[in-house]
Amino acid sequence: MNTVLLLAGMASVTYVLRVGFWFGAGDSLPVWFKRALRYVPVAVLTAIIVPAVLLKDGAFDLDIHNARLVGALATGLIVWRFNHLLAGIGGGLLVFVLWRWLSPLLTAWM
Repeated sequence: MNTVLLLAGMASVTYVLRVGFWFGAGDSLPVWFKRALRYVPVAVLTAIIVPAVLLKDGAFDLDIHNARLVGALATGLIVWRFNHLLAGIGGGLLVFVLWRWLSPLLTAWM
């Protein structure tokens, strides 16, 4: 029951905030606050992606066998170099899959 109340509360707060912006409440916000709102998506995505890439079972996983880290680095490099998000996602996914497939072979070879 507590979970249902929590979800209903979060949904209502989100709904009220979004409806408020539709009806002009966003026009009265200070300029510095509007500028700060532009950084929210980057901060939220960083908060989601960094732990998923760097942590495994609650500890840092900075090993050469961490395919998520290698895929994320490849994605960042592709997007930075070519400025194309879809190419970065596809290239990072390809590197991730290949790294997971080749990682056991690298361990046996070393």
